[in-house]
Amino acid sequence: MNEKQRLRKELLAARKAMPPEEKAWRDKVIGRHLLDWLDAHPVKSMGVYWPHAGEPDLTPVYPELVARGVALALPVVVKRDAPLVFYAWRPGEALVKDAHGVMAPVGRACPVEPELLLLPCVGFNEAGYRLGYGGGYYDRTLAAMPGVKPVGIAYAVGKVDFENDVFDMVMELILSESQVFHAQVHGTGQLNPRNSGKRS
Repeated sequence: MNEKQRLRKELLAARKAMPPEEKAWRDKVIGRHLLDWLDAHPVKSMGVYWPHAGEPDLTPVYPELVARGVALALPVVVKRDAPLVFYAWRPGEALVKDAHGVMAPVGRACPVEPELLLLPCVGFNEAGYRLGYGGGYYDRTLAAMPGVKPVGIAYAVGKVDFENDVFDMVMELILSESQVFHAQVHGTGQLNPRNSGKRS
């Protein structure tokens, strides 16, 4: 088991063990951070996610996003080793489980490319790189959508030390219940550039 696999296992176990009432308030605070950040950085479209496996649940803020005029989209796994495809969705519209057991839109008339993308994180590091589940779907998606703004969604306990791989993509920022975390900056004052390499 390598370092990332070990961290992933530990963080997923901690997330699973989180008491429901504790998870609920943490999720609420993350949702509030998202809405506050969007007040200063408005967008017209956003790729969101339907929570599973103990991920932060932001579904209560999705209606508020729509009320603000933000067009939402949910991801669909179309095939293994391919980027995710996003389809327009509004709260209340029907969902169905995809091949991975994740809820996805029933209506898939036309794929969209959102302006901003929320990425659930198992963990993240000081440089702003996301630790996911190991499948590489979001890494491939960000490589295929270079114009999208990636925003990680994580619990504060998920901030850990790990070395990013060549195919890992850095987040624009990461929202947790304790802070709005901006990736480590370098001499230019800019966030670390996202690596365009894909998983081999």
